[in-house]
Amino acid sequence: MASGERELILARLEVDYLRQLYYRVGERLCVRSWVTRVGTKSFTMRQELLQDDEVAIRLDAVIVLFDIATDASRAMTGEERAYWSSWLAE
Repeated sequence: MASGERELILARLEVDYLRQLYYRVGERLCVRSWVTRVGTKSFTMRQELLQDDEVAIRLDAVIVLFDIATDASRAMTGEERAYWSSWLAE
């Protein structure tokens, strides 16, 4: 397959706003990211945005591997599965 024909697409996004965020000049917020599930053709990623060491926003995103040439989802290669699995955590 030619370079650039394999893509990732966002299939689902669920966001929970858990608490108010406050704007503070120069403040850097912390974002944690990890994979919670690796499937055959997709994986789920969780991200949390923290302020004052408390989670303010939590999101789960389902990412699907996609083949532009066939206009369809595709199975992960062994290399891709190993890569995404290395980010697995609960």
